[in-house]
Amino acid sequence: MTKQITDLNPQAIWKHFAAICNIPHPSGHTEAIAEYILGVGKQLGLESFRDKAGNVVIRKPATPGMENRQSIILQGHMDMVPQANKNVQHNFETDPIVPRIVDGWVMATDTTLGADNGIGVSTILAVLEATDLPHGPIEALFTRDEETGMYGAKDLEPGMLKSKILLNLDSETNGELYMSCAGGIDIEAEFRYQEKESAHLEECLAYKVTLGGLLGGHSGLDINLGRLNANKAMFRFLKIAVGCYSARLASYNGGTLRNAIPREAEAIVVVPRVRERKFLSFVENFGDTLQHEYGYIETGLTFTATPTEMPDKLMPEPAQDDLINAINACHNGVYRMIPDAPEVVETSSNLAIVTANSGVAEVKILARSSSETQKYTLASEIESTFALAGAKVTFDGAYPGWEPNLQSVILHTMLPLYPDIIGRKAEVKMMHAGLECGIIGAAYPGMDMISFGPTIEHPHSPQERVNIESVQNFWDIVCATLAHIPADNQ
Repeated sequence: MTKQITDLNPQAIWKHFAAICNIPHPSGHTEAIAEYILGVGKQLGLESFRDKAGNVVIRKPATPGMENRQSIILQGHMDMVPQANKNVQHNFETDPIVPRIVDGWVMATDTTLGADNGIGVSTILAVLEATDLPHGPIEALFTRDEETGMYGAKDLEPGMLKSKILLNLDSETNGELYMSCAGGIDIEAEFRYQEKESAHLEECLAYKVTLGGLLGGHSGLDINLGRLNANKAMFRFLKIAVGCYSARLASYNGGTLRNAIPREAEAIVVVPRVRERKFLSFVENFGDTLQHEYGYIETGLTFTATPTEMPDKLMPEPAQDDLINAINACHNGVYRMIPDAPEVVETSSNLAIVTANSGVAEVKILARSSSETQKYTLASEIESTFALAGAKVTFDGAYPGWEPNLQSVILHTMLPLYPDIIGRKAEVKMMHAGLECGIIGAAYPGMDMISFGPTIEHPHSPQERVNIESVQNFWDIVCATLAHIPADNQ
């Protein structure tokens, strides 16, 4: 009989994760999962409510004998990143996630799994249900729409949280404790143009050029892994195609999410018949070049050109050239490492989404940095790149980073627990990804915070998977930490 994830240990976590997989909960659609969480709290007879921002809060009293312990917040986010493999028909707003067990890991079937942050949410629910787990007072905080802008954390009501210690259960490597994270800012560039009628159609052919099969991944955690950005590669191709083969751009679509490295891109181009053979030869050669440069990483990479219906209109050449040149010049990837921690990315950008159609071209970029000054330095450079090309550039969704606290009480409470539980010391690290800790810490100055979690690989992509053994380790660490929270007078 095929083993189900509800058979895995600890069952208290996996039963909730299985239920969450059956509840569609992409960013922007967290009503149903919020009701599920509220239902658990109310069934347990615990104080359970939603705040004005749509976050869920559940409070559980201390177990007998632990009443003098400091109150602690267990925090995770309710939404997941919706990504599916190409040609997979999956509606994340209505269809369940289908998990499967593969060689010691749980992963989905051709979609993101939602272990980010479904495992964290399930762990908090398991703590709330536990009757044999010693702990002080607990505030469980489930935030909405973390993946699209951390809106739940940003809109937290002042004074609602009473605790001064927070455990964020949204990190992705077993055995690592995170004490800081990067902040971020969204950069949007918009070009407007008047489309031109396609002239001399009998002398031209239209092709759909497609780049696909890339790994993609988390635009913070995976930005230093050398993965190919589909938008950056496609516009590299378009610059040569336009300059050397008289190609014209009709429309473009690449990337889907601001915080995911784009895996696919598609351009509709028109090419003179007399240059068709050389153009197709260039397509083949360019695909070979990408294979040579990235094939050892991007093992599923495909680059093709297929005949398509002739478009009625094209981008005017000046607008086409401005867009192509700006994107070729735009920084993408790692910008700077932390000077005193050179193995950690400090600042980066992700050329996330590019679309061009019906007279509007839009570019969306997410810049991240653990340095506020470097974050805005990079954002300013990107702004200048697109402003010089005539685009309207706007900034939005800025959120702060989380500064490290080497004197953290909760950090030094947790460090001694790891050798006995996982057989080695914990590594204390800084994360080049956005965590809600930065925003919560800004709203609640002095909050003592740590982020940790099980091992989750390739979040924000259909290759996302969570290691089963690490979930047990994670649970054991959570339980041990709650049992060792210091007394309120310490």
